[in-house]
Amino acid sequence: MNTREKFSSRLGFLLISAGCAVGLGNVWRFPYITGQYGGAAFVLIYLVFLVLLGLPIMTMEYSVGRASQKSAARSFEELEPEGTKWHFIKLVPLVGNYMLMMFYTTVGGWMLAYFFKTAAGSLSGRNAQQINASFSGFLASPSQQVLWMLVVTVIGFFICSRGLRNGVEKISKYMMGALFLVMIVLVVHSFLLSGAKEGLAFYLIPDFGRALEHYSLGEIIFAALGQAFFTLSLGIGALAIFGSYIGKDHSLVSESLNVVVLDTLVALFSGLIIFPACFTYNIDAGSGPGLIFVTLPATFNEMAGGRVWGSLFFAFMAFAALTTIIAVFENIVAFAMDFGWTRKKAVAVNAVVVILLSLPCALGFNLLSGFQPFGAGSTVQDLEDFIVSNTLLPLGSLLYLLFCTYRYGWGWKNYSQEVNSGKGLKLPNWTKGYISYVLPLIVIFILVDGYLEKLGFPANYLLPVFCLIYPGYLMVQSYMVHRKKKKL
Repeated sequence: MNTREKFSSRLGFLLISAGCAVGLGNVWRFPYITGQYGGAAFVLIYLVFLVLLGLPIMTMEYSVGRASQKSAARSFEELEPEGTKWHFIKLVPLVGNYMLMMFYTTVGGWMLAYFFKTAAGSLSGRNAQQINASFSGFLASPSQQVLWMLVVTVIGFFICSRGLRNGVEKISKYMMGALFLVMIVLVVHSFLLSGAKEGLAFYLIPDFGRALEHYSLGEIIFAALGQAFFTLSLGIGALAIFGSYIGKDHSLVSESLNVVVLDTLVALFSGLIIFPACFTYNIDAGSGPGLIFVTLPATFNEMAGGRVWGSLFFAFMAFAALTTIIAVFENIVAFAMDFGWTRKKAVAVNAVVVILLSLPCALGFNLLSGFQPFGAGSTVQDLEDFIVSNTLLPLGSLLYLLFCTYRYGWGWKNYSQEVNSGKGLKLPNWTKGYISYVLPLIVIFILVDGYLEKLGFPANYLLPVFCLIYPGYLMVQSYMVHRKKKKL
């Protein structure tokens, strides 16, 4: 029997976990959604939900991984009570990790491509209209989309082939170090812009009156709740594998809090980079994804040394994407290794599988653009993103919650014992009621809201639909308890 690989240091664990959590949701979505919902008021609500929602679920993923010493492919089989069927939960992380990479490799390719485009000066001297046309042409080119998807996929799996310590951990340390270094340089530069004062005030000083000019308080809360939930990519077991690579020297509350802090710092610093530029050059901070590939490149062209600053910005974005890709690839490789495959075989087979699975997204903007699952303008990427973000993440989080708190699952006693093992912060026992009953309700709320929004239902439909679904959830839970008691 092979000895399970371990991280060489606690720092390695924290940085690769942070690298997995830190993704384009932090550096791409967070700034523009903050701008859209009024700046600092949104940030304040977001931070509250991050602790109340993200932190407990993260501790569960780590706990299941550390206690089982397996990836999500085998962890539930190791921990489930005899005779139960909790191992079926593994289908969610198995599907979720592959599907996440089906579109994330393409978007990661965009970041790397734009780093090289900016560094080479191919975007220099162009206005916003010309840069927009360039980005549209880039998306419309099957060869470019597939090429850059292949590049990031090959890079990711090559690093995984080097092993946990010499590949994944070592490279992730360098990448995360480079990410923070570039980020700090960009923040300092943004502080020196003429609109820095106004941009920072918008971003850091809460003004609920301003936020409520365009959105209701409920809409702002729902947006902050959703961002806090999705930013950490919890529910598909992406972090669980790293729990299996560490010992019990430190409590998982402390470790999770450290990762959440690092993840949040990157998101907050992204805003510190973008908002001063927005106010300096009169850019709409809530202009959406186009902010990254159209508006900001045009803005860099107006700056002194803009080519350098633009290159550094896209290097920052590329590092954020690649650290996530490497971490999830390691998870996928670990799935196969837990079933007896060698690392070499797991890497080779999964590299081919991921490339094939990623092709529909890469071709969805050109050859497959006729496929519009959510109406005109939608793409394959939108469908895959919806399945992961609005289905698998909340569903997986709900299943982790039930498994760790349900007395006929792994149970609160085992979970709390595991999460509190080691030095550091402990999970208070009084949180049991909130985590067991209130938190599942919130996750179900997010799941239902995602589908109602996609189906075009008004927001006022949410509460009555939820009132119908939640009792159904309680009835299913009661039935499972009754069935288990009958067996016993």
